[in-house]
Amino acid sequence: MVDEQQQTENSAINADGEGIEELHVADAAVDIDFEQDLETSGAAASGNADLANLERQLAELKAQLEDRTNQSMRIAADFENYRKRTSKEKEDLEAQVKGTTIMELLPVVDNFERARSQIKPQTEAEMTIHKSYQSVYKQLVETLKRLGVSAMRAEGQEFNPALHEAVMREPTRDYPEGVVMEELVRGYQLGERVLRHAMVKVAAPPEDGAEPAQTEGEVSAS
Repeated sequence: MVDEQQQTENSAINADGEGIEELHVADAAVDIDFEQDLETSGAAASGNADLANLERQLAELKAQLEDRTNQSMRIAADFENYRKRTSKEKEDLEAQVKGTTIMELLPVVDNFERARSQIKPQTEAEMTIHKSYQSVYKQLVETLKRLGVSAMRAEGQEFNPALHEAVMREPTRDYPEGVVMEELVRGYQLGERVLRHAMVKVAAPPEDGAEPAQTEGEVSAS
């Protein structure tokens, strides 16, 4: 009887021990799961922080790139403006030097043209001299043309103060008012630039009561 009671108590003790051991195992499993959850949460939080940091760095790099791009564009624009300005200044200087040089030659051209209109060679020797200086005149004119110089043709044109200088006004019915009657000194242009204004005589309206000018035929007939 006593032995049976002892066996019963031992069985109960063993059962209690096994139950306690099972509780320890369960607690350990819970602890492991909790630690794993903590590690997972920590890893997720760390990953989010890394992602946010990368996004911030990317935004900073984009801002720096945009700033550098804008700086490069401004530098390129400034250089292009500088190139255009210096090119324009160079062209203006070349035109100024060329114009100054050509202006010194225009009186020579005037003298050749004056001689051609006034001198009438009579002998063969005079004709030879005439042809000689006319050849020089022609070469000079061709050289001026190659440099971009062009002579104005003012007679019969509307008076233009940008091109002409009116040194005389003459009442007439032969030309409309404001039209160039006669070119006294020829004008020249270098491209679009006026080297020398043409000196001209401009038509003015006839005076009241003035008789119209007679032609040579009318004078002879009278």
